[in-house]
Amino acid sequence: MKRSLLTIAVATSIIASGCAVQGKPFEKAALRSNDQVIYVYRPYSYFESLLRPSVTCGEETARIGPGGYHAFVVPAGKVMCSVETTETADEVEIPADPRVHYIREEIGIGVLTGHPHLNPIDHDLAQSEIQSCCVEQPAVDLSQSP
Repeated sequence: MKRSLLTIAVATSIIASGCAVQGKPFEKAALRSNDQVIYVYRPYSYFESLLRPSVTCGEETARIGPGGYHAFVVPAGKVMCSVETTETADEVEIPADPRVHYIREEIGIGVLTGHPHLNPIDHDLAQSEIQSCCVEQPAVDLSQSP
């Protein structure tokens, strides 16, 4: 009995420790000399797993699931990043320097649904957190197939 409970506990922790989203583990984006990159990542949390609010940086939008990240490659300069749901919104201004930025997306507790927040994170802390995230794969649009 104890052995089967231990097996279940180990299997559950292995499954829970992986990426919740499907994709490759974190990789740095290639940049041209006139671009900057904004990594928006969302550490895995079981309690926040149902929400995937839209995150917009510059002109690009992505939905990031728990355990996922998205690299927004944008022209160098001041950029606004925002996230919103039907109940709330949050935004953060990204300066032109440095050329690499990290933002942690978190889902706070709300009355009817979670409230998303964008938190700029320093390079060292972000590097340790984003390593456990996988790139968020874009949704496949089956209506466009020939």
